[in-house]
Amino acid sequence: MKTSTKDEVEGKIHEVKGTVKETAGKLTNNPDLEAEGKVENTAGKVQRKIGQVKRVFGK
Repeated sequence: MKTSTKDEVEGKIHEVKGTVKETAGKLTNNPDLEAEGKVENTAGKVQRKIGQVKRVFGK
């Protein structure tokens, strides 16, 4: 698997996990879990974008 595809897939997985954590944090009134979810979601978006950029440059 190309690194660009791998980054995109892993980034999407982190986005989903982050969204789940964020929602769980809101439902359980746990601000730490909610914040952790937001961070993981953002990191996933960044990783997915890196994969897209790599694909453009052929890596």
